[in-house]
Amino acid sequence: MAIRSTIMDTNSFRAEDAEALDLRTRELTGRREAVLGASYRLFYRRPVHLVRGEGAYLWDADGRRYLDAYNNVASLGHCHPAVVAAVTEQMQQLNTHTRYLHERILDYTDELLTTMPPGLDKAMYMCTGSEANDLAIRVAKAYSGGEGMIATTEAYHGTSELTSGVSPALGAGQPIAPTTRLVPAPDAYRLGAPGSAALEAAGRDGVDVGRWFADRVRAAIAGMEADGIKLAGFIADSIFSSDGVLPGPAGCLAEAVEVVHRAGGIVIADEVQPGFGRTGDAFWGFRRHGVVPDVVTLGKPMGNGIPVSGLVAKADVLAAFSDRVPYFNTFGGNPVSMAAAQAVLTTIREEGLQEHSRVVGRELLAELRGLAAAHPSVGDVRGAGLFIGFELVADAELRTPDRDLALAVLEELRERGVLTSVAGPHGNVLKLRPPLAFRTTDIDQLVSALDASLTALGA
Repeated sequence: MAIRSTIMDTNSFRAEDAEALDLRTRELTGRREAVLGASYRLFYRRPVHLVRGEGAYLWDADGRRYLDAYNNVASLGHCHPAVVAAVTEQMQQLNTHTRYLHERILDYTDELLTTMPPGLDKAMYMCTGSEANDLAIRVAKAYSGGEGMIATTEAYHGTSELTSGVSPALGAGQPIAPTTRLVPAPDAYRLGAPGSAALEAAGRDGVDVGRWFADRVRAAIAGMEADGIKLAGFIADSIFSSDGVLPGPAGCLAEAVEVVHRAGGIVIADEVQPGFGRTGDAFWGFRRHGVVPDVVTLGKPMGNGIPVSGLVAKADVLAAFSDRVPYFNTFGGNPVSMAAAQAVLTTIREEGLQEHSRVVGRELLAELRGLAAAHPSVGDVRGAGLFIGFELVADAELRTPDRDLALAVLEELRERGVLTSVAGPHGNVLKLRPPLAFRTTDIDQLVSALDASLTALGA
């Protein structure tokens, strides 16, 4: 099967791998194939059969423990007792939709808004990040009167009709909307490569990543106008996760945000991956860059595994949609989901998990950079908080992406009890994003497993 989607097909089980599986695993993969739609994917050539989780660890059906270095769905950690208790208590009392009065949605919103910059003061709730981004795009179109959206060339923002139209990472099977324009993500590592056009144009002062990115957004808007398309908005996750984990210099999005606003569009900060303290320096990823978006979308880590998502917006921006269009999401904002979300927010604050992410992430980044010095195949190590990209290359000087090596390393890590995956347009960046329960004592296992894996592969 040809690679079609960088986020779905790169690190996935294929039918030709089935013969190498043990009988029980082969039976399970066969049952999936028989009854589930063919769109689904499994990680690894030898899929992992998980049965239990706790904190930063997972256990398979044979009792083997794995370090989870990938999962931000259970962002606090697997089966966090505060979330389990909150959901259980509320489920025993009531669960219904938002057309009845209930305090939970209001209490949670009051607290959530205290984490946002002034002006972001209205919230709406859904079940998934795709739904949140779908609504955000509808709001952008209503407010601006335009149809055109700008996203990055390997972005992922969801699976609905609207969101897949701004999600090139889903592959050619889900075409980009004709009113969408794509811009390259601000990849400081490649922009600084010897011989790159950006570096040659910048000269000895080096590339101003923020200026370079803003110029690409400006050009995309001009192209839209030439095609008779009015700009609606720009959507980005501030760490450009699917583009290869690109935190960029702090503040590098500010000029691009100004460009969008001057052109009459709105800025949507997709915080499904960088939000809730993940990047350490700030509670929300966009705040690392000193910008205030018009709409913020929330998802996976919001409920630590309970399906809940949200949208926070400036009142006047949201009003352009909500004053005209009734919106109802049956399960969005239900009391049980709000109980989970409240437990997550409270736990992050009470356990100091944003600061934990910053401190432990900085230590992990330093250890990984030390490891990189011993392995020429490691081209770059970058990140913010507990969100790190570990880029593998075939040629360090030319910075040639090495997807085959990255996939081989993933399989080696799996055999050594560490789970993660890849990102980026070339599928050569290990995406290291463990739950916030990841501790300094886990660093050695992750770094040692990476070291052993690279050594075993002669890299």
